[in-house]
Amino acid sequence: MTAARPPVRSAAPWDISFLRVGVLVTAAATAVAAPVAGLIGGWGSAVGVLAGAAVVTAFFCISAFVIARAGRIDDSLTLPAALGTFLVKALVLFAVLVTIPEDGWLDRLALAWTVIAAALLWSAVQARWVWTRQLYYVSPTVPTGSGAPADESSQVPHPDPEKPAQSA
Repeated sequence: MTAARPPVRSAAPWDISFLRVGVLVTAAATAVAAPVAGLIGGWGSAVGVLAGAAVVTAFFCISAFVIARAGRIDDSLTLPAALGTFLVKALVLFAVLVTIPEDGWLDRLALAWTVIAAALLWSAVQARWVWTRQLYYVSPTVPTGSGAPADESSQVPHPDPEKPAQSA
């Protein structure tokens, strides 16, 4: 009997570089929105904007790290990790919103609208990040002199799609 070989995994790292852009865009939007909310609705609204932006930023960063970690283990774990993380985040957000008193110093309406706006902003950042990435239809080969472990897929030369074969 021959033992089944595990599937060859890609050595490409999970790229979470969109987090930096998301944090910077959220910080810029919050720097504008918090003073405006403070002028219109008072300090409670400004703090609500800051809290909402912080919650959404933390939630997106946590999701990215959990999904990237699951993807490093096995690609098939990314969907369960994403769905499980989403469930936990939704429960935590619900618990946070329920514990805030309705007539407290923090404006719950400003917090809720900020969560919606920041989630849409983060979604736009992620969408743009995905749309501008180079997609490989075939995993790129690793040069043999790079010190990386060679597997069977790196031994087979792949044709360059930019240079079609010349017919004689």
